[in-house]
Amino acid sequence: MFFHVLLTSNCNLQCKYCFGESLDDFDEEFGEDIEIDYNLPRNLNYDIELLVKFCRQDPDCTLTFYGGEPLMQSDKLGEIMDKVTPKQYMMQTNGLLLHKLESKYVNRFHTLLVSIDGEEALTDHYRGEGTYQKVIENLKHIKQNNYQGELIARMTIMEQTDIEKQVKYLLDNKDFSFTSIHWQLNAGFWGNDYQRRNFEEWTKTSYIPGVDALTHFWVDYMQQKGQVLKLYPILGIVNSLLHEEANCLMRCGSGWINYSIQTDGQILPCPTMWGMKAYYLGHIKDTDPLQLSKMFVQEKPCSQCKILGVCGGRCLYTNITKRWTDEAYNKVCYTVQKLIDSVQSEIPRIKQLINDGKISLQDFDYVKYNGAEIIP
Repeated sequence: MFFHVLLTSNCNLQCKYCFGESLDDFDEEFGEDIEIDYNLPRNLNYDIELLVKFCRQDPDCTLTFYGGEPLMQSDKLGEIMDKVTPKQYMMQTNGLLLHKLESKYVNRFHTLLVSIDGEEALTDHYRGEGTYQKVIENLKHIKQNNYQGELIARMTIMEQTDIEKQVKYLLDNKDFSFTSIHWQLNAGFWGNDYQRRNFEEWTKTSYIPGVDALTHFWVDYMQQKGQVLKLYPILGIVNSLLHEEANCLMRCGSGWINYSIQTDGQILPCPTMWGMKAYYLGHIKDTDPLQLSKMFVQEKPCSQCKILGVCGGRCLYTNITKRWTDEAYNKVCYTVQKLIDSVQSEIPRIKQLINDGKISLQDFDYVKYNGAEIIP
């Protein structure tokens, strides 16, 4: 099982798509059927020995540090890594404090997902002036200090993003190039942002064509170089289609293999569902991690959608909270449909490359549920 360990709800950035949108959405309510506990501790406050015992019950336990910004609680992070022995550690971070974490901890991470949205101007536009250069410096620093795990560029995208341009930049640039990238659409998380945005036009004129171009570029690259780049949304869908996998469970694993532990020790299906009391699944002090309840999307339109077996419902949080209207959220579903269509169009060429020995079926394997979004 995979568990996000929420170390803190504090963050040292004020990003446009997170802090900025929360200010615009301040008065928006979830509805009477969703009660939020707004009095949760800002920082982890349970006995670490509870986490030790909890993790011991699962021989395949993976712990992923999460926030807020988890490195704002680096002392607590170090204490956990000193005491808890899961199968592997991962972390999602904005990267600004990576240089302050001792190498003995950094180098134990199987995977680091670092928030960066593309080139310097775009990243700084979304995340604050100077953010890009500081993150790049810190990535170079940990590499120089022998970090050898997977390093995933973790993009959040919205209307200012040219997805094709920015992904290609992260793959090959003079500052620091990635071979693993995932992106997440900022869509459906806030209650009133759709009305003030230009989401539909952007997806039709920029995002969808850009994703289509990236898919064809990705297959061209494997044909020319014999390498399968880890562009996670494309990679994950291709992996499923090649193995003829289909189910109605969340592709990120939320609610069935990937859970979250709040700062108070309560267990949730997803870290975005912070404080949603109706969805608490138990406390780590007395819950068996292998017996947690499972959740999947059962309501229309997802339950009757022809791509549910590949999509899985996209996002548990947005399905439950319904911050956007059905009509608005249909625009998101359309982007998923077009992504899958684009990938499916390349399956014959991919199979031919496998048959020709240019690549192997195993090249499409990856660590599933590692925090990289398959359905953006």
